[in-house]
Amino acid sequence: MNKLYPNAHAALDGLVADGMTIAVGGFGLCGIPEALIAALRDSGKKNLTAISNNAGVDGFGLGLLLETRQIRKMISSYVGENKEFERQYLAGELELEFTPQGTLAEKLRAGGAGIPAFFTKTGYGTLVAEGKETRQFDGEWYVMERSLTADVALVKAWKADQAGNLLFRKTARNFNPLAAMAGKVCVVEVEELVETGALNADQIHLPGIYVQRIVVNPNPEKRIEQRTVRN
Repeated sequence: MNKLYPNAHAALDGLVADGMTIAVGGFGLCGIPEALIAALRDSGKKNLTAISNNAGVDGFGLGLLLETRQIRKMISSYVGENKEFERQYLAGELELEFTPQGTLAEKLRAGGAGIPAFFTKTGYGTLVAEGKETRQFDGEWYVMERSLTADVALVKAWKADQAGNLLFRKTARNFNPLAAMAGKVCVVEVEELVETGALNADQIHLPGIYVQRIVVNPNPEKRIEQRTVRN
């Protein structure tokens, strides 16, 4: 099976549609699938539900999709750094499902593992727990969280082989493997593609069974969210 596509637009062609749920890897601007996000913007698909730790910044990352009003709902843990995100939410133009960061990670992991729900202490006794089942185990109270799956996952990896086995580079690993697992179809953007068998099997971070489409973007911008240097 040939998983390689010539560019990001081709990789999304026939795959995305209005009203879909999209899981997107990345943390801030670290490890985001830049080319795939831009291609999704260019597709013009609307009323999307986006599962992502946050929504990038104004004018970059998922911020591009907020500017074009293609996202109807965000499921995320952080709304900082993005004024348009804040404006749309406060104006009632964007639905937001706030989720604690660790819970969001586990919801994606559980969804990818076929686990429909789990219990966690996080959020008990707060707004996070409102309307959710709570249960006591061994004298401690827990909140039941439903897992998350997505129609399509868009992720960024450093290196892949032709079979879709992935290596992530340092902190760009973040939410990418979890998003990939949760997607019914996973499209990965990589900087380098090698022949199958060229990667050390013991070092592979995510097996190719989770990956259906690959696009190579050898020179991503990798914009820094907040650059801090010494005087």
